Amino acid sequence: MLSDRLNLHAARLAQSAFSEHSAVLRRFLTSRVGNINDIDDLVQEVFTRLLRVRDTELVRDPLAYLFGIAANVAREFLQRRYQDSVIFDSEVADRTPADHERLTEGGVAERVELRDQLNRALIKLPPTHRLVILLVKRDGLSYAEASHTTGLSVHTIEKYLVEARALLRLMLAGKERRP
Repeated sequence: MLSDRLNLHAARLAQSAFSEHSAVLRRFLTSRVGNINDIDDLVQEVFTRLLRVRDTELVRDPLAYLFGIAANVAREFLQRRYQDSVIFDSEVADRTPADHERLTEGGVAERVELRDQLNRALIKLPPTHRLVILLVKRDGLSYAEASHTTGLSVHTIEKYLVEARALLRLMLAGKERRP
């Protein structure tokens, strides 16, 4: 009896989330995996996992929970795709091991350092600016969707996005300033 009620609640949660957020979820997944051909399957997997939630009463923020599931689905998809792919590039194969090591280590080290710098700069942003830039740039939400999600006006979303970009540029250039 209790499990039937929990399953019904999970079904209602999934149906509500699907009707309200499926378009945003599709854009989010597309921005993460880059392959539009697999999006329908990934969206279905997200909602299937949402249906499996046992105690939906604990889900305080359904949108955040939904995007958490979607991020996991996208990550798992990319891992499978990476593990299944075999890449052969004759130019890379012809390089000496020293060249390959230098290029690989240097490129990875640079990307890791840049990512760390960006994360440190993002943390220093005011919370609303950080939220806006992450919703628009990382999650692929439109200004209107970000406005709906945050409760801020579209104009404020645009303003915070411009300010956040400017602050990030200054911080990454070593000229930190806070608004």
